[in-house]
Amino acid sequence: MIKDKILVIDDEAGIRSSLRGILEDEGFVVTTTDTGETGLGILKNENFDLVLLDIWLPQMSGLDVLAKLKTEEENTQIVMISGHGSIATAVKATKLGAFDFLEKPLSLEKVVLTVKNALRHKKLVEENILLRERLEAKFHLVGESPSIQKLKNEIDLAAPTSGRVLIYGEIGTGKELVARLIHQQSPRRHKRFIQINSAAIPEDLIENELFGYAGKEKADSERGKKGKILLADGGTLFLDEIGEMSLKTQAKLVRFIEEQKFEPLGSSESLTSNVRLIASTHKNLREHIATSKFREDLFFKLNIIPMAIPPLRERKEDIPLLIEYFLNYFAKEYGKKQKTMDKEAMKAFINYSWPGNVSELINVIERFVIMVQEKEIKSSHLSLLVEPIESQFISTIEENQPLVHAKEQFEKEYIHKALLKNNWDIPKAASELKLDNKILEEKIKDLGISFLG
Repeated sequence: MIKDKILVIDDEAGIRSSLRGILEDEGFVVTTTDTGETGLGILKNENFDLVLLDIWLPQMSGLDVLAKLKTEEENTQIVMISGHGSIATAVKATKLGAFDFLEKPLSLEKVVLTVKNALRHKKLVEENILLRERLEAKFHLVGESPSIQKLKNEIDLAAPTSGRVLIYGEIGTGKELVARLIHQQSPRRHKRFIQINSAAIPEDLIENELFGYAGKEKADSERGKKGKILLADGGTLFLDEIGEMSLKTQAKLVRFIEEQKFEPLGSSESLTSNVRLIASTHKNLREHIATSKFREDLFFKLNIIPMAIPPLRERKEDIPLLIEYFLNYFAKEYGKKQKTMDKEAMKAFINYSWPGNVSELINVIERFVIMVQEKEIKSSHLSLLVEPIESQFISTIEENQPLVHAKEQFEKEYIHKALLKNNWDIPKAASELKLDNKILEEKIKDLGISFLG
């Protein structure tokens, strides 16, 4: 376990000795010095988690040292010490960035408590910074194709407003990513981003999740439950796969959009919520309207700013950029060395149709980063990673199994091997298999053949 390091800057030898003794007993690594100038020199060459800094020093004052430290050592936590403290001095130290203020004569128990609180606070701040950096790294729209450039421009224009957005795109294209980017670039970014997936929640529960319910509606919860609309107040509510929402819930959503009011289930009290609505769908909502599966009035209210995300197969020029980005991302995520991809493997990635779009590519890259030991990813690794899956196909072919099932499993494996051998070049694989290109494409779809099995 790495011990926290503390620097004590105080001109009284007795104070330095006492602090060193008590803090080392608590398991900290302690360094001491008697002047601010020396302390700044030490900090230039060594990182410390916490500085205990006396205000009254022989030459450079503690407040001056504090001000300089905060311009150069942003991550160092600082606690001030003084035998002549005053409220004005404490306020000034706090404004300059000190975490806390201790008065002499020091209570050693209070010193230990303050030090631990300061270090705990520092760790929380650092964890939040790391989390934000990870989120920002992941929530990034990668690509230079004309369609992605157009989408980025639409996000830049729409984000600063409160206009409702309807995002269209196949499964796996990144509809949630676009919704989060809009939120992150909006004036609401400091408020909550709340998501609800209409396809993942049973029809009889979607209203509960969206609008909440009063205590009497649910016997197991006397206090009731806040709905997503209320939780997102001031922020953004993302209605994922809105095409799956029941007509009854759609009607209530229309009323909320019109009045900005709603009633939780089991309550007659109207609540208000100021949310920005972003919805998404992989379905053709106009066809759903024609078959009375989706309300036309809701469609027009949500479709203020329509955005379309192209499938990955229609922007193949972005695939090398995506590969490079996520190889780097997952190398950092798992503490692995940076990997590259050779031309043959890259060709296979570009030729592949990616039915699962960017989500599927991300999963494949993550798997390569974890499983491939070599620095360079080659086309031979495609077969290597597929073998465990294909062995499952073989092991299930038993004597008492229907012939049609065994035939389908063999056909899937055989076609898959031909595709891997030809780097997912459909014409080449079709020629080898003596099949028409369209027939091979149909078989790939019908048999559910994917990049890794």
